[in-house]
Amino acid sequence: MKHCANFLRLMEQVRKYPTKGESIRMKRKEFKTTKTGSKKSLIIKISIMVLASILISGTAYGIILMKKVETAADNSYEAVEDRQGSNLREEVVKPVEDNISILFIGIDDSETRNQGADSSRSDALMLATLNNKDKTIKLVSIPRDTLVYIPEVGYKDKITHAIGHGGTKTTIETVEGLLDVPVDYYVRMNFNAFIDVVDALDGIYATVPYDRLEKDEFDVYSVQLKEGYQKLDGREALALARTRKLDSDIERGKRQQEILASIIKRASSASSFTKYGNLIDAVGDNMKTDMTFDEMKSFFAYIKKGMPQVDTLTLEGYDDMSTGTYYWLLDDESLEETQELLQSHMGLNPGSSSYSDNSTETDSNKLVLENE
Repeated sequence: MKHCANFLRLMEQVRKYPTKGESIRMKRKEFKTTKTGSKKSLIIKISIMVLASILISGTAYGIILMKKVETAADNSYEAVEDRQGSNLREEVVKPVEDNISILFIGIDDSETRNQGADSSRSDALMLATLNNKDKTIKLVSIPRDTLVYIPEVGYKDKITHAIGHGGTKTTIETVEGLLDVPVDYYVRMNFNAFIDVVDALDGIYATVPYDRLEKDEFDVYSVQLKEGYQKLDGREALALARTRKLDSDIERGKRQQEILASIIKRASSASSFTKYGNLIDAVGDNMKTDMTFDEMKSFFAYIKKGMPQVDTLTLEGYDDMSTGTYYWLLDDESLEETQELLQSHMGLNPGSSSYSDNSTETDSNKLVLENE
């Protein structure tokens, strides 16, 4: 009986140990569990490494890009001679805090016409006022043949001739006298820069009003425009900005406003981040401005949340050929309304309606671009 009891206890202990088959199955299960855990761990590690690489690359690209912008800004900086801010300002403005204005001057100083920056005619003039509180922009285009008083020479002439009479300074002073608002900064750009900027953004979207064979940057009729809303490359956008033979300077100004707004929209989209390097290269030596790098950075707030609201204004008037030379004569009432609206937007006229009150503008003056 004693031996029998010992035998039973031995058999019980043997049953506690797995058989050879059971041992193999257990090891396989343990291996699969370990392998699955390792795979999950490996996937997590790889994901973290990829994410870290993207963040590091993005940061590195951002640093490189910022340095590139700083270099380009330094190269494009050109102060206006004998001008320490606008005479219509009592204090120096700070873009990060104040409402300001920027005058965009498009000139033709191409080799074909062999003109220097200060002897060229301004082919496009647009003043943008920026309201710092609501980050809105009002954009007024000044027809190139507008008859205005030019302080430098003491008589009236086409505003396109102002830059030839005294360079950027004279153009700024003429615009200030016309619109009765300070011009805080200027951006002067030639046709080459315009083409390269549009191409760097992979084109822009705008409405072509009619079919027309138009001149290119070399004054050769080689750009065929087709009617309709469409994507344009740099040469096509320039041709659209310049054409006016089939309508008027006013319509031409509206096209230029739409093109500028489209450039702003493309530049402010997240998809354009990787294009900024090319955009900076496009500007290169073809742009001049009196904005410092730090001042430029303060304007990023206007586009960091996407396309800002841009309200466009038109200087109404009529054609005049009474002297044998064509001029665009401004309607006094319309000019006064535009002056008051710009002053209000910049907070310079407390007695007028709020800068955000657009009741004086029609829906057609609100620039709304379709989704691209």
